Amino acid sequence: MRKQQRNNAAALTVAGSDSGGGAGIQADLKTFHAHGVFGTSAITCLTAQNPSRVSRVEAATPAMVVEQMERILEAFPVGAAKTGMLYNAAIITAAARAFQGHGVRNLVVDPVMVASSGARLLKADAVTALTSRLLPLALVVTPNRAEAEVLWGKPVRTRADQRVAAEALSKRFGVAFLVKGGHLLGAVDVLFDGRKFHEFAAARVMGAKTHGTGCVLSAAMTANLALGRSLAESVERAKRFVTRAIRNSIRVGKFQTLKV
Repeated sequence: MRKQQRNNAAALTVAGSDSGGGAGIQADLKTFHAHGVFGTSAITCLTAQNPSRVSRVEAATPAMVVEQMERILEAFPVGAAKTGMLYNAAIITAAARAFQGHGVRNLVVDPVMVASSGARLLKADAVTALTSRLLPLALVVTPNRAEAEVLWGKPVRTRADQRVAAEALSKRFGVAFLVKGGHLLGAVDVLFDGRKFHEFAAARVMGAKTHGTGCVLSAAMTANLALGRSLAESVERAKRFVTRAIRNSIRVGKFQTLKV
């Protein structure tokens, strides 16, 4: 699935480092590379983790996060950017100012709140900063079911709930929302782009226990946007990419990991 770099498209990820290599900055950069897009990064946090647990998180200072972003945005033709783990309100606010100051338009916000292991990756008091400062700057926001419930304030248990949540959140923040279904909702993701719905289905890969699918999906969307594709096409291609990565996943040590 690797592609040789044949263009000058570049993408930026502002996210945390996953020492296990399956999510975060590491997964984003591997995904950018697989799409033939030059990957750049601003690291928000160091984490000590593997797919089963996070034992320690150390956040960068907001000034350091912004300085990384400034050096990238002044030097590279960033066609699209994404955020992942931002961790606290100060980092969110600083990153939002940098995106706004540089007029970054193709911004994919993955509102990372809780790891699949259960570890909290967003401070409780940072949700207000996320919703007031960052989400309105996005082209699209990509919450999973649990994150959509936090942002919407209601349960998401059915496909109909996904559609209502996607439309309600899109109207509230003025941006597109992709509410992911995951295995609990039949692996169907629902996009409301501000005008109409799009649904993206994939066959379930039985028995797969993976880590980092949300990061890879949002990174693949970002790469496709950087290549000049529309939002709907970027989501469709990203969905196919993640499904292939799950289907071809490999076991490394004790854990199954996506093969991007």
